[in-house]
Amino acid sequence: MKLYKLFSGQQSHIFSGLSVTLILSLLLFCSFKLHAAGSGLIFVSSEKDNVLTVLDGSTYELVKKIETSDRPRHMAFNPDRSKIYVACGDGESIDIVDVASLEVVDQIEDIEDPEAFDLSPDGKTMYISLEDDGALGVLDIETREMVAEIEVGEEPEGVLTSPDGKLVFVTSEVANAVQIVDTEAQELATTVIVGTRPRRFAMLPSNQSLWVTNELSGSVSIIDLASREISDTITFSPKGFRAEDITPVGIALTQDGKTAYIGLGRANHVAVLDVASLEVKDYVLVGERAWNTTLTSDESRLIVTNGLSDDISIIDTSNNKVIKSVPVGRVPYMALIDD
Repeated sequence: MKLYKLFSGQQSHIFSGLSVTLILSLLLFCSFKLHAAGSGLIFVSSEKDNVLTVLDGSTYELVKKIETSDRPRHMAFNPDRSKIYVACGDGESIDIVDVASLEVVDQIEDIEDPEAFDLSPDGKTMYISLEDDGALGVLDIETREMVAEIEVGEEPEGVLTSPDGKLVFVTSEVANAVQIVDTEAQELATTVIVGTRPRRFAMLPSNQSLWVTNELSGSVSIIDLASREISDTITFSPKGFRAEDITPVGIALTQDGKTAYIGLGRANHVAVLDVASLEVKDYVLVGERAWNTTLTSDESRLIVTNGLSDDISIIDTSNNKVIKSVPVGRVPYMALIDD
């Protein structure tokens, strides 16, 4: 039945007990597809297309493209997972996406070149790598004020907050260092020299060691957090690739801390690593420039963003096989999963 017929004289008796306002409200509600939390949707940020590509988590079909400010990169949920914060580097903003409506509903402006960030455990503070300023920005989310900028070396990128919120770890790409910031004092506490061009972090469930990917030295540094010194270094050797092509960036750890998945950049592989032995169990061929890696909550799938082939690879972790490659926006940065 077409809409105009609902209000024709022939059908008006059907709605005699309903007000026109109620009918219009119902029709308006039904015209929007709302997504409940835990929808399984996959969000992929695209640096060149200025969108988040939204995929169905079961079929991997396109659901929507959400337009954002320029150069969206890092993403994270707010504490109740109803919103997604998106760092838009060239837009100089943190865009806020509503998960239910799949729309940008708000924006925190005037943040110079934000790249990566992490939240405090209570979700009230955002720690942001300000690449151009060589600083860690401390943003009060409620007031939207930058309450501090802490110098952490040139080109900061990866950011990770400790589980107790007392420390924030920041990679400095130019200084080849991990800077450890005391959040209470809001000052730099320790500098740990790692490999060349450090990028991303992962922390073991024991909270005793911190893993850091080093893009240009093709390695992972493991920092003992008690001594704040390097305890081990892991290198990689997928067949057919020169050392300079092995450029690890993204890293994901299973919840039990037994397995690590590391995107090897221009080596177009993901390394599957046994954490106890620090030995590589497998190399999985994916797209071009395997960048960030994201596990589903049940850890049955690993989503790999491939920055030069403009797609994601979906890996079945039970057998370490790619089950599907899905085109997304140009230069995908990372994936975030609503599960």
